[in-house]
Amino acid sequence: MDEATARDRVSAMMPEIIGELGALVGHASVAFPGFPAEPVHRMADATVDLLRRCGADDARLLEIPGGYPAVYADIKGPLGAPTVLLYGHYDVQPAPKEQGWHSDPWTAVTKDDGRMYGRGVADDKSGIAIHAATLRAFEGAPPVGIRILIEGEEETISHLEEFVEANPELVRCDAFVIADMGNVTVGEPALTTALRGDVSATVRVRTLGSAVHSGLFGGPAPDALTALARILATLHDEAGDVAVAGVRSYPWSDGDFPAEDFRSSAGLLPGVELIGTGTVASRLWSKPAVSVIGIDAPSVAEAANVLVPEATAKISMRIVPGADADRELDLLMDHLRRAAPWNVDVEVTKVKAGHPFEVDMSGPVIAAAQRALGAAFGRPSGTIGSGGSIPLVATLKRAAPKAEVILWGAEDLAHARIHAPDESVDPAEVERMALAQVLTLQYLADAAAN
Repeated sequence: MDEATARDRVSAMMPEIIGELGALVGHASVAFPGFPAEPVHRMADATVDLLRRCGADDARLLEIPGGYPAVYADIKGPLGAPTVLLYGHYDVQPAPKEQGWHSDPWTAVTKDDGRMYGRGVADDKSGIAIHAATLRAFEGAPPVGIRILIEGEEETISHLEEFVEANPELVRCDAFVIADMGNVTVGEPALTTALRGDVSATVRVRTLGSAVHSGLFGGPAPDALTALARILATLHDEAGDVAVAGVRSYPWSDGDFPAEDFRSSAGLLPGVELIGTGTVASRLWSKPAVSVIGIDAPSVAEAANVLVPEATAKISMRIVPGADADRELDLLMDHLRRAAPWNVDVEVTKVKAGHPFEVDMSGPVIAAAQRALGAAFGRPSGTIGSGGSIPLVATLKRAAPKAEVILWGAEDLAHARIHAPDESVDPAEVERMALAQVLTLQYLADAAAN
């Protein structure tokens, strides 16, 4: 298939593909513990149905022990052609009303700005749409072998990593295409070259055998919540940089993320300062970031005039490409223990150690992807990093060490607002990324044939 044919086919199918994407948004596929399982299973079934209708006749569910099923397909290519695995995920973040949505998060809505809004419409149901469009463009006869792996637990603690480690033959290939990223700005193509990792731990502080009257005992007796607050305050220095000694950090050298675009995308309130030092790109992609993502303590509504005897926080630290996740987690946990004031009882517990990832940019698959992006977008592609994490990528790479990895997608950093209220995607970006993916597979097939 030549470039003109690919462009025409993708353009012609796009209204239907965008309609399919909107339908997928209707499944509230939140795989977090405590959320209903039925919408997650409905979404898995809908993904299988869509892939089958687009040419993956053997698309099916893989039962993942302890977790939600993955969607899998294996389409054989011509003799001697490479095999490419297309990855995405069908689970999404929660979308509680208090986030501040301006429309129903589970109903896809296209607004006056041309973008489609809804939970998961970008992260990562747009990736599923891109893969479906890729299959349909080849009309059931792709020029390369295609394997598809759509995960159901990327947003929570995944059970797929252990499954892949136990069944590496299912994912062996010559190239992985991870459609769970995005350009900084719509219309400006870029390959993601680095993913930060994510390590996390809980810290529990105990000071008293039970709650006691804050008037009778407050002063000499420390309460756990105050002690916990003092521990958490040590995680950053005065500039807002991570203060955990020894964690890896380096300056990002491949361009920047405009500060005003970042402020708008993050939804910073007027007057709120950015924290940390260095370029925005460095702070996002090549420096660690630590966050307190949850606290167990009495709520304001439940507050009483007592000293709090116990409080717990969950700490997440994004670690930079090239860092060892286990080492970085140990440094974080040691810091939390050492920061405890007044000899309070502290228990620090590991939650997870998600490894970062760096892309080797020197291979022929990456060259094909860059060429395809240039053709699809009409301008040369750049390179960016990602502050987010996809732990499975490192697992996939271990299963197929010689396979190259492409990281891209339609989740533009400036406006997609993934994980936040009013998540959205630009349908034109989905079309361009679908075309880039089709062209990449065709270029790989052409190179193998020659």
